[in-house]
Amino acid sequence: MASSDRVSPEQPNVLIVGTGLAGVGMAIKLLESGERNFVVLEKADGVGGVWRDNTYPGCACDIMSMMYSYSFAPNTDWTRMYAGQPEILDYIRRVVKDYELEPYIRFQSEAVSYEFDDGSDRWVVRTADGDEYRPRAVIAAHGALHKPHIPEFKGRETFTGPVFHSARWDHSVDLTGKRVAVIGTGASGIQLVPQIADAAAHVEVYQRNPHWVLPKLDRPVTGAEQRLFKLFPRAMKVYRNAAFWLHEAPVYGYFHPRWNFLLKRMALHHLKKQVPDPELRAQLTPTYTFGCKRILFSGDFYPSLSRPDVDLVTAGIEEFTETGIRTADGELHEADVVVLGTGFSTDNRCAGEHIVGRDGLTIQDAWRDGMEAYLGMTVAGFPNFFMIMGPNSGGGAQSILFLIESQVRYIVQCLRMMDDRGSTRLEVHDTVQRDFNNWLHSKLDRSVWVSGGCHSWFLDHTGRNRQSWPGTGTSYWRATRQPKAEAFQLS
Repeated sequence: MASSDRVSPEQPNVLIVGTGLAGVGMAIKLLESGERNFVVLEKADGVGGVWRDNTYPGCACDIMSMMYSYSFAPNTDWTRMYAGQPEILDYIRRVVKDYELEPYIRFQSEAVSYEFDDGSDRWVVRTADGDEYRPRAVIAAHGALHKPHIPEFKGRETFTGPVFHSARWDHSVDLTGKRVAVIGTGASGIQLVPQIADAAAHVEVYQRNPHWVLPKLDRPVTGAEQRLFKLFPRAMKVYRNAAFWLHEAPVYGYFHPRWNFLLKRMALHHLKKQVPDPELRAQLTPTYTFGCKRILFSGDFYPSLSRPDVDLVTAGIEEFTETGIRTADGELHEADVVVLGTGFSTDNRCAGEHIVGRDGLTIQDAWRDGMEAYLGMTVAGFPNFFMIMGPNSGGGAQSILFLIESQVRYIVQCLRMMDDRGSTRLEVHDTVQRDFNNWLHSKLDRSVWVSGGCHSWFLDHTGRNRQSWPGTGTSYWRATRQPKAEAFQLS
């Protein structure tokens, strides 16, 4: 797209939604391509996305730090091999400052309506405050994990104590001396439970299904290593490449489960080593195929469950009462505070959004049978509309930043292709999207995510995996290296 020296808030060439790692990376690559006429809408008053919103105790990344910064903006200041939330948020803020992105960002501007104008080939984007933008292209970079999933527990409104989701942590609530119920043992739950156990009088952890947990090989990054990274950038590339292949290697096992036997044995050894009680160990041993649910990493979750002031509850939740939680076995578990570590709504991330494409097609109608896109970025019927980390572009084990970089490069190339051809509209052909998804699900249906005997957030209400790419991060990088003009209608 033609660059401009002046940003026009009303009719930018490109409008980005979100200032998480995806939106920030997209903005940087637009600048590097020469594009200056763009805006970024951010619903909050600061950047960071999921790393701004999740501030629960112990919040950290389960991807190695060396793979959790942009390749074009490596962070030489990580203090741990697995960075915590404050460090990651500081990194995002620093990148925004270094690349001078703030003039392009409109804070406290929540996009609530997107409608494609067939006459002008522009989108009409409205915010909650009534502002209107008419960009040529929209890039939705608000991610999959930003809408907390709040289960409809019977009687929840009768509970007299505080109830909050891990992604909306209420720091005004002092847990000291309190009886705390933590519902969920996913990625958030296993991080926060060890952190709150010392302060709370008693913690009960409600587990629906156990997870496969591998040891987290965390340690401080030494001062010598930090100096080495600054003096010799290639040294950090060596660390980064090692982390890349460490995360890439297990993906093959998602499609050939028998190859994950070493990781399964490692997880079982980790469990046996950290949980000496055979009864508790049995409750924590998954019965489904390794990798069917998200694999977790922790070195302190299992020991926290062995504490006398921490109990694991495996009976299903029947209802909330004024003073606690009643489980399906009839037992009343009294609590002062309830923390919901219940994950995010991922089944149809746009179900509640007003997105209207060509000829009045809504995203709800387009995705009535489940989320579907081409390469996770473009959707038939929605011209000039791109998604970052859209349907089936998630990595099985790889750093999301590697995939984000693949996508922002691809989107910039699509925009350049429009410019080169003098086009005002780019839309993936319906047949291309259909053939792509037939291929994609033919592979995913044979994966451990679908056939492994569990239900996870990877699967939607139809039982299909709408989150994962059916291969390695490297294979996704190859698939998105260059847009194919024949895949799109350009006019």
